[in-house]
Amino acid sequence: MLNVFLVFVNMKKIFFIALLSFSIIGLTYKTATAQATPLTQQALAPAAPWSESQLIEPAALSAELKSPGTNTPMIYNIGAVEDIKGAKHIGAVSKAENLEKFKSAVAALPKNTIIIIYCGCCPFTKCPNIRPAFLELKKEGFTNIKVLNLPTNLKSDWIAKGYPLESK
Repeated sequence: MLNVFLVFVNMKKIFFIALLSFSIIGLTYKTATAQATPLTQQALAPAAPWSESQLIEPAALSAELKSPGTNTPMIYNIGAVEDIKGAKHIGAVSKAENLEKFKSAVAALPKNTIIIIYCGCCPFTKCPNIRPAFLELKKEGFTNIKVLNLPTNLKSDWIAKGYPLESK
């Protein structure tokens, strides 16, 4: 009878320890996920395939458009936003037909052509168009690729600052 009692007491201890362990794990998980902020989630976004030196600031491009030189860049709107001055409208390259249109548009260009791409539909961390276009240009061997730095969107980072749009 004593053996049965000891087995019962040991089972209660094991059950209590297991219950306590699961409770601690559950609380730890809940606390960790509750502390995830949008900033943390941005840090988890895929790394940009371009370097800092491959970004061009809106003010710099705007100034270049106002005083064109002999080395004028090719500018491609690879999103579904307004066209900035001098941009060729491709459309959202997240759609296969527009990615093919983009490939055709750049196919005959020399590989050292300055190509600036932009979308501006949303922040870089969420943009479905910038990465595919940039990676396609890299794959095709282009060596002078620039991404217009629109961290928020075209409206905030270009239009609101009065930079030139293509007249309709």
